[in-house]
Amino acid sequence: MPFRYTLRQLEYFVAVGRAGSIAAASEQLNVSSPSISAAIAQLEVEFGVTLFVREHARGLTLTKAGHKFIERTEIVLREAELLATLAGEITGKVQGILSVGCLVTFAQIVLPGLRRDFEQCYPEVRIEQRELNQADIFSQLRRADLDVALTYDLDIPSDLEFQPLHDLPPYVLLGEDHALAERSELTISDLRDSPMVLLDLPFSAEYFLSFFGDTDFKPNIAERTADMSVMRSLVANGYGFSIANIRPLNTLSPDGKKLICVPLSGDVRPMRLGLLRARAENETNTLKTFVYHCAKAVRSGTLPGLYAMNDRML
Repeated sequence: MPFRYTLRQLEYFVAVGRAGSIAAASEQLNVSSPSISAAIAQLEVEFGVTLFVREHARGLTLTKAGHKFIERTEIVLREAELLATLAGEITGKVQGILSVGCLVTFAQIVLPGLRRDFEQCYPEVRIEQRELNQADIFSQLRRADLDVALTYDLDIPSDLEFQPLHDLPPYVLLGEDHALAERSELTISDLRDSPMVLLDLPFSAEYFLSFFGDTDFKPNIAERTADMSVMRSLVANGYGFSIANIRPLNTLSPDGKKLICVPLSGDVRPMRLGLLRARAENETNTLKTFVYHCAKAVRSGTLPGLYAMNDRML
């Protein structure tokens, strides 16, 4: 019996089921709402089941049958993607979907341009990007929700493979009126009497606080935030210093105040930027090409946020 439904209709069905409304799925897929409505109606006729309960106030809710269908449909769509990948491996083409994660602290600086350059070189590839903390990167790589991630060498587990790309020495971030803002470099001891704005993310916070481990004082943590932009604005508004590794592209905080970057000297370990992925013997051509693309971009010295005086390229 011939199939009378398409993979595109299945894709629309999954998008609506996960988004909870046709309007949200339409925006996500950049497809008109009538087209999505028609696709779902055709699926319901084809299978003879009601996939959604339509409620004016709550939008669309999956029926019991709809829940079972969406789980199986996602498997079908993943298998279809694998067919495209297999074709690429046979022909040597770089194509298909690549799920790329990036550590949230520098995703806004590094990932969009890196992605755009790659997609322009390989127009048959579609990159799905995700901005995550380190713990979520580990989890999603293990579940194969991500193919690869740009991140730091922070507590890398043994079941994942890290490829180093570049060392990023730490620096102290200060507001322009801070008493230490005129210094050419600073040590941890110089920060004894200053309040700290801690970038409080899994694994990252432990890295920054490790600098104080051999001192006779504890940092005076006045503020904590998991948002890099908020951290910069807090520093610029005089709430304390912070420590970071990725270089800002300008000297202004998000609210327009001036920031000062001062190198942190002494026995402080640089953060190592690199690519993290699951250990696998048979990587796709697309993944291998993206890894090479990232390494080449870093070596070129044009990737924003990475290079400053005394930085060392790997």
